[in-house]
Amino acid sequence: MTELHKMMAFFGVAREDLLRLIQIALSNGGDYADLYFEHSISNEIALRDGEVNAAGSHIDYGMGIRVVYGDQTGYAYTEITTMKEMEKAAKAASQIATSSIKEMPPIRINPLKFTNFYPIITSWEENPISSKIPFLRNMNSKIFALDSRVNKVLAKISDSTTLILFFNSDGLLAFDERPMASIAATCIMESDGKVENSSSSRSFRTGFEFLTDDLVNEVAKEVVERTAFLFNAIQPKGGELPVVMGAGGSGILLHEAIGHAFEADFNRLNTSIFADKFGKTICSSEISVIDDGTIPGNRGSVNFDDEGVIGQKTYMVRDGVLTSYLHDRISAGYYKTAPTGNGRRESFRFMPLPRMRATYMENGSSSETDIISSVKKGIYVDNFSNGQVQIGAGDFTFYVKSGYLIENGKLTRPIKDINIIGNGPQALADIVAVGNNSVIDNGTWTCGKEQYCAVSCGMPTVLVKKLTVGGVQS
Repeated sequence: MTELHKMMAFFGVAREDLLRLIQIALSNGGDYADLYFEHSISNEIALRDGEVNAAGSHIDYGMGIRVVYGDQTGYAYTEITTMKEMEKAAKAASQIATSSIKEMPPIRINPLKFTNFYPIITSWEENPISSKIPFLRNMNSKIFALDSRVNKVLAKISDSTTLILFFNSDGLLAFDERPMASIAATCIMESDGKVENSSSSRSFRTGFEFLTDDLVNEVAKEVVERTAFLFNAIQPKGGELPVVMGAGGSGILLHEAIGHAFEADFNRLNTSIFADKFGKTICSSEISVIDDGTIPGNRGSVNFDDEGVIGQKTYMVRDGVLTSYLHDRISAGYYKTAPTGNGRRESFRFMPLPRMRATYMENGSSSETDIISSVKKGIYVDNFSNGQVQIGAGDFTFYVKSGYLIENGKLTRPIKDINIIGNGPQALADIVAVGNNSVIDNGTWTCGKEQYCAVSCGMPTVLVKKLTVGGVQS
């Protein structure tokens, strides 16, 4: 029995059932319909005050049916996958269309072939929850051993396995097994009555092989260094300054300030500031920005997206020119182009939307040392906790957990707890140097756009010639 047949049996449907549901979904007309079946098992175990104090498991199960009619979409879902309930959902979704058709052309079923970007060596289901406890205890011990000022550690391991069965009115039939694993730690230190805290995490699409002593050591070392750093950090004076953004997590700038504005639904509705800039030069020719669903094991990767479109690598900006938006099937139809594999959803309860995957900037030609040495007075930032953007205006704000002052081309005083404020298109245009050290940040990044999706981000060190830094008032 093939994997597809196993999955159809798992969800309790046969080929004739899939065809029947599509027929009902298009019974009032419609241009397109798809079925999205999902079964997800998620687990979490947490440590606090030296003891494993919480553990939980959750199973989610159901299916959604979508009908597209012109520029309108009908959607319905059910948590019960009997034919009676699924037919009811199909009829509800079909109400978006208004012109009844007498006979639907025959559908030829075509199984989707794809590259697996996240093969599993050992499944999470093969290992009991007790097998994760030693890693949490080891994390706790490592963090306490690294610095005498540590007085509390919070640590967490989470994993999930999601099974997806997809079928559409084009006859496309696909199955995917999507793992996700995360480990996170928060360190709280106290010294002379002063308390500081910071966090570190790693997340990948992988099986139980994710958990290793090396990973625990890496996260423990990073979280202790980040927390200890803050005791000597100051809030700098605010104002308009050159900003050097360090490699890795600074990619949140691309995600929030630029990436969302490249999502095609915003551009199709003319609400993105980039809506009229397709094919135009928007920044230095040294800059290329990619959204990628094909990085092996990456948190944002997809074998195929939630519309059955193969995972792919998409250049949004190539050599400074805006070359592609991020498309789902609907926006691709509107722009008369191919979808880019960015149709994603939180679960079967939601319709897919154009969403990012792993968004990053390619290498430039400068070394980080040369970039820093070119700045007489500015700041260097490399650890962000959150950000937000207004899609229409492109204005953004980021909260920076830590960084450094730059004085006469050198990193001097540590800094913390500042905001960086700017405009996405302007900040992109104001990048005047791009490093040769591009890094993907593999933390637990999650994007909220009406619904939540796992993503990742990255970039090389870059110099933005002018941003507003919100610190101590001058």
